[in-house]
Amino acid sequence: MTDMSEAPGRTDRRDSRTIAGAPNFDLLAGVSLRVSVEVGSTSMTLAELLALSDGSVVELDRAANELLDIYANGTLIAKGEIVSVEGRYGIQVAELVAPDRGIAGFERRG
Repeated sequence: MTDMSEAPGRTDRRDSRTIAGAPNFDLLAGVSLRVSVEVGSTSMTLAELLALSDGSVVELDRAANELLDIYANGTLIAKGEIVSVEGRYGIQVAELVAPDRGIAGFERRG
């Protein structure tokens, strides 16, 4: 997906663990973030890269049954699994990374 306009629709499921109730959240609610999913990675030599052709298989460092990494602006935020949504790929969040940590600066000040 190249931008959020191409993302499949989703229902908004906020609960007490999200930052929605945090003070000043509305100030940041419209900020755009680049969300990406990493299936895996590998290292190869330039010669191996140049030798790739149609049908070549590149083995990645992740098992097929492992959860995928979900990043927001390059920061790991969650792990999930690939799903199909109306003929398109989507990612279903399976676990949040340090969900109780929250976002720095959103503590209530008295």
